[in-house]
Amino acid sequence: MPVKSPDPQTSVLLLHWQAHWSSLIAIVVQLAFLGWYLAAVRRVSRRGRRWSPFRTGGFVLGMAVVAYAVEGGVTVYERDSFTAHVVQLLLLVDVAPPLLASGAPIRLALQSSSRRTNAFLLSALHSRLAQAITHPLVAFAIATGSMYLYFVTPLYSWSESHPVFLPYVELHFLAVGCLLWWVIVGRDVLPKAPGFAMRFALVFMSVPFDAYLGLAVASDTKPLYAAANTLADTQAGGNILWSLTEVFIVAAIAYLFVEWAREEERKAVQADRQLDAALAAARAAVAAPAEPNAGTN
Repeated sequence: MPVKSPDPQTSVLLLHWQAHWSSLIAIVVQLAFLGWYLAAVRRVSRRGRRWSPFRTGGFVLGMAVVAYAVEGGVTVYERDSFTAHVVQLLLLVDVAPPLLASGAPIRLALQSSSRRTNAFLLSALHSRLAQAITHPLVAFAIATGSMYLYFVTPLYSWSESHPVFLPYVELHFLAVGCLLWWVIVGRDVLPKAPGFAMRFALVFMSVPFDAYLGLAVASDTKPLYAAANTLADTQAGGNILWSLTEVFIVAAIAYLFVEWAREEERKAVQADRQLDAALAAARAAVAAPAEPNAGTN
């Protein structure tokens, strides 16, 4: 008989923080990234450039979500509750990455760094590897394939029985989430930025894949990790997996629609300005020959 999955306590979820060696390393790395970002924002400001506070706020909030998912109370239950582990991974895949992408850290690095650093970053961005993995379909395949590989194969149960492997799982899902959402959000510098049509297509393509995976897990007839999880816990985790991902997809569609509307408005304003400039130039060209005749009279 499987061990009964614990019922997560609200006080633990909100107030508990891990002190494991991997969590301590993670928080040091996160603080280093956050410190660099804030220092880079100050450097950009000193150079007379404006950096949107919304970008800064998005990045800071994204780092806070990463910190909670890796060191917060949800990690107390990641090995004993499949549902809690699903929530943890969704925070790393679908919540933190779009917030981090909205902060445009690569663009910030290019604006705040030296010429040598800029040359290195641009070289890395335009390398064959970067161009390959940031291709929208490749990024989608890596992110979606990682979810299926983890939950459909024995990899999940293996990671739960080998806790040293769990930090890699968290890092991997954060990385693939960032890879996909960097392309979808479209705020940062990429080797080749996709258009809105492709970004919308990526979001809509996620619907059947995410729904099928969640429903497949929810339909399991035995626990994915019988040593610690009950069947009810596995099925509840599957339901959360598909339902929350659909919520994130709706939010992404709404975000893209707003961004698309703003882009179309900017294009309309720019077209109006170009038209006004062309009309002014045409009027000036028509009026120019008449000026000498007016002087002779």
